[in-house]
Amino acid sequence: MNDLIESIPAKSFQKFERSTGCPAYHPRMMMKIILCAYTQSVFSGRKIEALLKDSIRMMWLAQGYEPTYRTINRFRTNPLVAELLRQCFVQFRSKLVQEEEIDAEALFIDGTKIEANANKFTFVWRKSIERYSSNLIEKSNAMYDELLEKEIIPSIERENEQELSVEELESIVKKLDDTIDTYTKKIDESDITSERKQLRSERKEPKKYRKHFTNFLMRKPKYQRDMEIFKDRNSYSKTDHDATFMRMKDDYMQNGQLKAGYNLQVATEGQYALAYDIFPNPTDTRTLIPFLNNIEDNYFELPQYIVADAGYGSEQNYDNVLNVRKRIPLITYNQYRKEKKKKFKNDPFKTANWQYDGETGSFICPNNRRLYFAYQSNRKDKYGFKRNFKVYECEDCTDCPLRSFCTKATEGKNRKLFYNEKWESQKEYIRQKLSNEETGEVYGKRKIDVEPFFGFLKANLGFTRMSVRGKPQVHNEMGFALMAVNIRKYAVINTENGTFSPEDIKNACAYLFMINTSIFIYLRLVLSRSLQIILL
Repeated sequence: MNDLIESIPAKSFQKFERSTGCPAYHPRMMMKIILCAYTQSVFSGRKIEALLKDSIRMMWLAQGYEPTYRTINRFRTNPLVAELLRQCFVQFRSKLVQEEEIDAEALFIDGTKIEANANKFTFVWRKSIERYSSNLIEKSNAMYDELLEKEIIPSIERENEQELSVEELESIVKKLDDTIDTYTKKIDESDITSERKQLRSERKEPKKYRKHFTNFLMRKPKYQRDMEIFKDRNSYSKTDHDATFMRMKDDYMQNGQLKAGYNLQVATEGQYALAYDIFPNPTDTRTLIPFLNNIEDNYFELPQYIVADAGYGSEQNYDNVLNVRKRIPLITYNQYRKEKKKKFKNDPFKTANWQYDGETGSFICPNNRRLYFAYQSNRKDKYGFKRNFKVYECEDCTDCPLRSFCTKATEGKNRKLFYNEKWESQKEYIRQKLSNEETGEVYGKRKIDVEPFFGFLKANLGFTRMSVRGKPQVHNEMGFALMAVNIRKYAVINTENGTFSPEDIKNACAYLFMINTSIFIYLRLVLSRSLQIILL
């Protein structure tokens, strides 16, 4: 750890320098003690402070300094620390390449969900806010029309006839206040009981409307603020606004866990984390392209092979890796495993098994009827990606005995087949690459490379939940945790390779001998005592 932090260039620490105030602890020292604590599965600021007084290794790394837990927490959430962590990963990868621990031939990418530091029942759902907001707009417009119809207040100038803005709601509330004040003044000035009673009765209606519009005025900014927090997400947590509610792994009782969390994307090789990023997306499909951009911009040049599981297989991802980055994607798609099974291949109603007649340009259905090209369909998803389909329509589906097995279309409509040539060619390319001996062997390493790393992180290191809030702070803490896993694995491999000196091994053997002797003596005393009790 000391060598790794010392390898970071000095210019990376220049932004921490201050010309005024009390001299701060050096960021190199702070990085070392936090990283060392994380390798010991200590993530709390107070426990890290305690380690500085108990652990000899922490004392040596801190060189006698004892920063408080507040200083430690402020440092690891500092935005400037992100650059130091990036340098750690860059320097660590360079060390692995120099020592030939990795060959930099392939990059294995996968994601996992890490629980955020947020309460379970703090969710805010986008659909609910949209429904509440639309109801508010509808009710406020209807009540405003009632106010004008009953001549309770004069009309106001509106910028948008479809929706009342916050300023316009404030203006309506102010006019209602003026109307109520007018009635109150008349009541105070009148001495006739019946007249005062009549005025009080007339004042009730403006008060009722004022109560409703005051409520609208309070709720509308809240809904607008919620929509700004959502951005392109469907939920967020009130405790940590950057966290999204995701379906976590089932517990031991097979209960699905819906919790606030982050989607951690990690790129590994040799079971070492070489790059990482944090995303709010619950699924992995939309994370591949921005993650690859982050790796190229901040970490290293992409290797020849990009390896990932079926969660990343999409037309947009294949197109980006092949045509933009000029790399080979070894990424399966959702139906890849099913298409290889005998049951799928023998199913005549799977359109992938339908015969294509190149002469007539038509598909042949299980009932030997032909589907001819009808028209071209262009579709755009909510993210703006376009897909082109060729639509084939059956010549006649009436009186077909296999209709109920082939299509769910209503009676009178023929069976249609949407065929995406680009997507089908991409799937064929992936099938060829994965069936090839060389590239298939590279893809076969995925499960033993990236999957065990998450086990090291969650089971061995014990890092299953964030201790900070906000995406920048979470990004920093995740960097410390991943680098701690890297260092622990690197230390274990070096131990297995016999990097310890003979004197260290001799001392370790003597230590183990003392432990075994102590256990033997203890067990002997316990057995003798038990025999004495039995004899008595």
